[in-house]
Amino acid sequence: MRIWSDPTKRRWIVWGVLAAVFALVSVHRLSTAVLAERLTRAFDTSGAALGTLHASFFYVYAAMQLPAGIIADRLGSRRSVTGGAVVMSVGALGFALAQSYVVAFAARALIGLGGGLMFIAILRFCANWFRPDEFARLSGLTLAAAGVGGILATTPLAVVVAAAGWRQTTLGLAVVGFVLAPLVYLLARDTPADAGLTDIDGVPLADTPSLRGVARNTAHILRERETWIVGIVMLCGTGINITVFGLWGVPYLVQTYEMTVTRASTYTLLGSAGILIGPPLVGWVSDRTGNRTLLMAVGQAAYTASFGLIAVFGRPPIAVVGIAFFSAGFLAGAYALGYTIIKERHASGASGVATGAVNTMAFTGAAVFPTLVGLLLDAYWTGETIGGARVYSVFGYRLAFALATLAGFVALLASVWLHLRTPSSR
Repeated sequence: MRIWSDPTKRRWIVWGVLAAVFALVSVHRLSTAVLAERLTRAFDTSGAALGTLHASFFYVYAAMQLPAGIIADRLGSRRSVTGGAVVMSVGALGFALAQSYVVAFAARALIGLGGGLMFIAILRFCANWFRPDEFARLSGLTLAAAGVGGILATTPLAVVVAAAGWRQTTLGLAVVGFVLAPLVYLLARDTPADAGLTDIDGVPLADTPSLRGVARNTAHILRERETWIVGIVMLCGTGINITVFGLWGVPYLVQTYEMTVTRASTYTLLGSAGILIGPPLVGWVSDRTGNRTLLMAVGQAAYTASFGLIAVFGRPPIAVVGIAFFSAGFLAGAYALGYTIIKERHASGASGVATGAVNTMAFTGAAVFPTLVGLLLDAYWTGETIGGARVYSVFGYRLAFALATLAGFVALLASVWLHLRTPSSR
């Protein structure tokens, strides 16, 4: 087939399959918002315990990011994504069948273990099949795939769960993962050469570093101050967005605005729609202009303001919440430039380790912030329960969004520092 023998066309087909797997990861990691009340009833949890159950995915996911970079650099994208999809789906099967909080926690952690291999491996594929001046756009498009998964994890998931139940729905997600895993293995190849194709103009020849080379790359990356500054931006941005859109956004809307879970999920859908649009657009602008750090700093300022509005007013007009959620999702494109910034500082053979290092910090935020918000909300529990789920005060939610605003401000300071420290950005 002609399109299959053209590496510039074939790469998009394979990327599409990889993106589908990553969209499934996003459905799993954000599904807790829609499932929150059902999980509270099923496992009799407090807000902090629910936050910890949600975050169990991210404890393992965050811990896997640096190893995922090493695995992607050594074993390649094909085997990393295939293995990750299998492990993730085994975890989903366990979560669907869990009868206790402990089993559910372990199963969701297993989902995180498998899911944790995906993103860095896909970025490694992009580094091997696309030119460096296309990378910001491709990383943005990959995040947009997560946005598609995020959209599916809102109203569509709420409708399916209402009709079929949360256990049956989670079981269905496991089946999808088991179907996608062999598809990746059959279609994907790590480089054009592995596929028997000619090199693509402008794409650096990929190398597979030795274990000693991997260790040397890792040590060098972790010694760089810029790695940690970019990581702080990623920790705050990724951590807060996943906390809001993946867990506490829906309960906030249900309890503060007295709406159904299905209707509330349409507003968190706006956040995922923002992620679908923002990262590819910001990445495209960044690739066209060559500007990374200024776009990151400006985006972080607007991101901080988005959650600040809710923190100040607590219960603003619902249209304001929708705009704030969409903006926060759209502006994920600003902090996502961190992947490109850190990749461009290192050779192609270290791209997996480099992006894995900052992604570790990104998902450390996703592991920590849900529990912190749960603790804040538990401190302002009204003492009431509805259908077994705790009811929290508007002031408690204001404090939760104040924490989100503070995290955004810290990311803003870090991005400004990075901009001032990058000579080519002035």
